[in-house]
Amino acid sequence: MNAGAPVLVRLALRRERGIAPWWILLLVVLALVLVSYITRAMPTPERMAEYAELINRNSFFRALGGGFVVPDLGYLAAWRSGGFLYAFSALAAVLAVVRHTRADEDAGRIELLRAGTVGRCAPLTAALLVAGGVSLAGGGATAIALIGIGMEPAGSLAYGAAVSAAGWLFGAIGAVFAQLTRTARTARALGLYVLGAAYVLRYAGDASGLLWMKWASPLGWIHAVEPYWNDRWWMLAIPLSVSAVLVVTAYRLADRRDLGAGMLPERRGPAAAPGLRGPISLAWRFQRDLLLKWGIAIAVAAAGAGGVSTMLNQWTQAPGVTTDNLLRAFGGSPGAGLVDFGLWAMILIFAHVIALYPVLVVQRMRAEERSGRAELVQSTTLTRTRWAAGHLVVLGINTAVLLAVAGGVFGTLFAVLVGDPASDIPRVLAATLGTLPAVWLVGAICMLAYGAVPRASTALAWAVWTAVAVLGRAAGPLYGNWGGSPLEPFHHIPNTLAGAPFDPAPALVMAVLSALLIGTGLVALRRRDFG
Repeated sequence: MNAGAPVLVRLALRRERGIAPWWILLLVVLALVLVSYITRAMPTPERMAEYAELINRNSFFRALGGGFVVPDLGYLAAWRSGGFLYAFSALAAVLAVVRHTRADEDAGRIELLRAGTVGRCAPLTAALLVAGGVSLAGGGATAIALIGIGMEPAGSLAYGAAVSAAGWLFGAIGAVFAQLTRTARTARALGLYVLGAAYVLRYAGDASGLLWMKWASPLGWIHAVEPYWNDRWWMLAIPLSVSAVLVVTAYRLADRRDLGAGMLPERRGPAAAPGLRGPISLAWRFQRDLLLKWGIAIAVAAAGAGGVSTMLNQWTQAPGVTTDNLLRAFGGSPGAGLVDFGLWAMILIFAHVIALYPVLVVQRMRAEERSGRAELVQSTTLTRTRWAAGHLVVLGINTAVLLAVAGGVFGTLFAVLVGDPASDIPRVLAATLGTLPAVWLVGAICMLAYGAVPRASTALAWAVWTAVAVLGRAAGPLYGNWGGSPLEPFHHIPNTLAGAPFDPAPALVMAVLSALLIGTGLVALRRRDFG
């Protein structure tokens, strides 16, 4: 069953050499950045105790990192970065396992390999070994880096082990879904749903104090290790035991199913689709499921942010360095209140997340091209340019809808709970929609990459979104590490919520630039070989 597995492991490692190092680097950098932030923002025991008291009084902040905190550098740093590191390690493992199992099966590569001396379960073995190895390397590198800067060795090792365990657990979950589903897209989606549900359960458990929800969450088991405080190594037995059961289940499923098939039945679509009359209707049918999922997720996140907006007034009690970061980095009028800066920070976070939507849609267009379905569609009266243009029109509208959902839900809840509905709902909604040109520009760059350099377009699209998120005004200023960069588009959106004057020039420039990039991308797409 596992004949040829060592060869497939070497092949998978070769394919991972351009991906895995970036995941490992991300884990290490995030851990070090948060230690640096804690050191700078809380330089004395008194300041650290002040922050700990503020966090413990606020259920939103308490749930963000996973429970109550103690005034200790290591624990505060792990508490602040743990939610990110556990989630990123889990995400990397799910994507890697699906990439080397179901995605290769979809592409026909495993069928070619099975024609030789490769056993039935060898691809699954190779995927689990490589994903588990990357998780182990990520956790190990994080622990070594933290020990290297002087953090407590026992706590650092427990933290690194927890990061690795998150990857092993979700890698096993991805392996099961790769056997149950018919396509890689469905397997990835189910893996991400489980990860999202695990985060929500853990968050809700810590915010509400109903700890059964935290114990029902796989991420909750990881948080319960509590590195630098209790160092509960024995907690790792739970995720590791569940991982072992899931791996055995995945092998049993792989042994029983046919190549190319899934264990879950597929839903057949209607025999006819009279509504498909042009590129717009075709693109809408292609994107509507994704829009629905994103809309629900954004609405839930906006409702949660609106619900905790009652605590924005507590920002005035935060130590000076936090409020100084907000006032200095987010622009606006010097006389504006801290609540307005807090609202703008939330809107920027939503806008940066929604900027990922056009990235994913353009990648799905590339996937349609590679699968041959897009070429079949173009054998009708629909030309290549009209096919792509239809997708871009629907993409632009859907992006505006997602921003409207975020601004509408968040603004309404904030206004009802804290502010004035008559004035706050329109201004929060307008400020959110004001970020639309910046989101469109991110999508336009992705379209140019897809049209001109399709093979590198996925990597370029992720690089563009990551650069915008890292250099933008959402993450850096909140942690006082940097104040944003004029090289990213959100930097030029005025903070009208905090009293900055509205200037249409940046929006117009970004709209024109987006049109030029999209036009160039469409011309390149029309001229190059397709498929």
